[in-house]
Amino acid sequence: MSDQISSLWVKKSDLPQAEWHDNPVPELADGQILLEIEKYALTANNITYAAVGDGFGYWNFFPTGDADWGIVPVWGFAKVVASHHADIAVGERIYGYLPMASHLVVSPANVTNAGFVDSAEHRQGLAIIYNQYNRLGMDAGQMEAERALYQPLFTTSFLIEDMMRKAEWHGAEAVLLTSASSKTALGLALVAKNLSPDIKRIGLTSPPNRDFVDKTGLYDQVLTYDDLGKAVKDQPTVSVDFAGNSKLLAAIHDHWQDNLKFSSMVGATHFEERDGTGDLKGPKPVLFFAPTVAESLMKEVGPATFRAMVDEQFTAFVASVQGHLSVEHMAGQDALQSAYLEMLANKVAPNRGLICAFG
Repeated sequence: MSDQISSLWVKKSDLPQAEWHDNPVPELADGQILLEIEKYALTANNITYAAVGDGFGYWNFFPTGDADWGIVPVWGFAKVVASHHADIAVGERIYGYLPMASHLVVSPANVTNAGFVDSAEHRQGLAIIYNQYNRLGMDAGQMEAERALYQPLFTTSFLIEDMMRKAEWHGAEAVLLTSASSKTALGLALVAKNLSPDIKRIGLTSPPNRDFVDKTGLYDQVLTYDDLGKAVKDQPTVSVDFAGNSKLLAAIHDHWQDNLKFSSMVGATHFEERDGTGDLKGPKPVLFFAPTVAESLMKEVGPATFRAMVDEQFTAFVASVQGHLSVEHMAGQDALQSAYLEMLANKVAPNRGLICAFG
């Protein structure tokens, strides 16, 4: 077992500034465990965590001790390599919210056979959905790469559709999805296709990604950003903006105006183009924060039913994207840092799913 924790620190005010730091593994207190991070997924979702980290508290989960630097959260798998907790054994594997780091110390509470919550003091008051860890036993399971890559994003997709359907899609007949090649947008298109089939799904994407988006078969219409004007402006429409590009959002509002029945802002895949939205025609954009919506739905139906509802659609999603999305494995600090910078620069093709490991 290593006596050092290696973590990738990112300058909060200048996200391309990233550097590795080594710190000694701390002595475990009673009830704590040490996780060795085996692998994690790297997606545009992680860039969103960094881009809005100050406003939504994402930097607070894995503090560096330096206010100017943070560690980007990811979703992945880890193994217990040291345990001072009576109910958790060395060798157990877990799935959950992790830092871009080689190790993580957690303080398990509410321990069941299915999982636990990290009760570390600095994580109190943070969104519970990020503090929960699933216990996986000792062995690797099936579809682990797909689970790490798609499930956190897909849960957001599922929640957006559920929210829209409960609001009867605000009287709209169509939904416009920006960054249509992103995994969260693809997931929303799949759930809407299955659970709200009467809603027309319009995907908006960049010219290089148009063929990929078309071939997924998840959209009724695929347009490039330059072709936004070809969308039917008289059709009542809701927009779900995953891009975070203020000029694009203004163009969407200008095109539909009062026929835009609801405007939802979800992500920031184009982080360098985020700024104020200014005076927009039509409805005021509403920020979608998945953890709050998830907690509300869990209280409504119960955690087990919630997970079953998501899993049913997730299985359908994985089946639908087979052949369209590939899994790439990369290992080592240089490769992991390069992958982060490539994702940050929006240079990762949408059909690539990146799984990162330290060794």
